[in-house]
Amino acid sequence: MAADLPVNAVVDLSPIARRHTGSVDHLELRRIGQRAVLAEVADSGSARSLAAYARSARAGAEEVVPGAQTVLFDGVADTEGLIELLAGWTPEVVGEPGPLVEVPVVYDGADLEDVADRWGVTVDEVVARHGEVEFVSAFCGFAPGFAYLAGLPEEYAVPRLDSPRSRVPAGAVGLAGSWCGVYPTESPGGWRLLGRTDVVLWDAGRSEPALLAPGTRVRFVPA
Repeated sequence: MAADLPVNAVVDLSPIARRHTGSVDHLELRRIGQRAVLAEVADSGSARSLAAYARSARAGAEEVVPGAQTVLFDGVADTEGLIELLAGWTPEVVGEPGPLVEVPVVYDGADLEDVADRWGVTVDEVVARHGEVEFVSAFCGFAPGFAYLAGLPEEYAVPRLDSPRSRVPAGAVGLAGSWCGVYPTESPGGWRLLGRTDVVLWDAGRSEPALLAPGTRVRFVPA
């Protein structure tokens, strides 16, 4: 998996704000250049929550880009105003639910039996369990239209392949850790493949090019 945002690029900068809530959840803000702020949070759920809160509060940023444990605010005209606004956020604030997209899947992936063995169930049960989860697009990365879908219970997490495949076809549906994803184009990849779909993940001609933009709810249904 590619890194979601170049956090290391700001590691030498001093935090411009830091707030701790309890012993786990946290928010740390770092200035990047003159017009961007990077927020570092505890996990992907907190990143989705912060991004939703900022959008609903009409944060003064041209772009709000959530990552695995970060939110990038780009094109910020008033940094201090943004900091003051974000001080009102708590991780429990999740915003309005996003649209629901159903993705039809032919479950014939190369790793389907391997996942069944790791879960200790049959192939049919893998299909059923995968379809029961309502995933949420946490962030996009790796390739245009590739959404990192959160929601798989940790007990179903599976490791990436030891040796990535040199070619994964467009539309392949896979798991890596507790993430689920759909390859928008043919590319190398190390996710464990459950099946394939014909949906178009990225179309520059659409008003929203990414079908599974951050915040979108996703369910997989047998085709």
